[in-house]
Amino acid sequence: GDHLGNVLRARAFAHARAMAYADAPTDRCRWYMHPQQINAYYAPNLNEIVFPAAILQPPFFDPTADAAVNYGAMGAVVGHEMTHAFDDQGSQYDARGNLQNWWGEADAAEYKRRVEVQVKQAGEFTVEGKPLNGQLCCGENIADLGGLKLAFRALRAHLASLPAPPPRVNGFTPEQRFFLSWAQVWRQNTSKEHALKLLTIDPHGPCEYRVVGPLKNMPEFHQAFGVEAGKPMHLPEGDRVDIW
Repeated sequence: GDHLGNVLRARAFAHARAMAYADAPTDRCRWYMHPQQINAYYAPNLNEIVFPAAILQPPFFDPTADAAVNYGAMGAVVGHEMTHAFDDQGSQYDARGNLQNWWGEADAAEYKRRVEVQVKQAGEFTVEGKPLNGQLCCGENIADLGGLKLAFRALRAHLASLPAPPPRVNGFTPEQRFFLSWAQVWRQNTSKEHALKLLTIDPHGPCEYRVVGPLKNMPEFHQAFGVEAGKPMHLPEGDRVDIW
């Protein structure tokens, strides 16, 4: 077959399609991910959230799992993308996706103060001896914390609607299973070299921080596991941050 010709024709087609968007009305039905991608995104200029079909499988979603597990995984991912609309970048766009300042001065100043606390927290985390760039992963950290808080509220609403409290599973309460599910989502193996590379280019924090970072700020987590002062996951109330 004509492999080189196919490549050139495919590139020409892709280029022509991209150029056609340049001087045309905004296509609000266009997706920026394929259905088979295990991912999700929020587009601030369109004010839309997209969840490709492929993410709706374990460990993110399992129709046979109990509600706490799904709320702690896919529920938190949904909340994560919702919160991106109000992170350090998404918050600069209005409801129609226009880059426009819609904040009151006092609200903006308080928001900035809270974000700086989270940036400082991230900077205290190290990867292979190197500090995490809290400013680089600021938006994702805001979204992780906000997403978890939204999903946990949804779980509590679900539990309140049940005729009776659900039983423990393997000794864990629904609240504990929620947080364990979030931790399970971010399990990974990576090399030292790859981890250090991501530290400089990835707006997402390392998986370990995506678990311990937001959970330390949540009183719901401390209550669920009875985390006391002096324990590795304990963060004094005065040092926690609550953005959304």
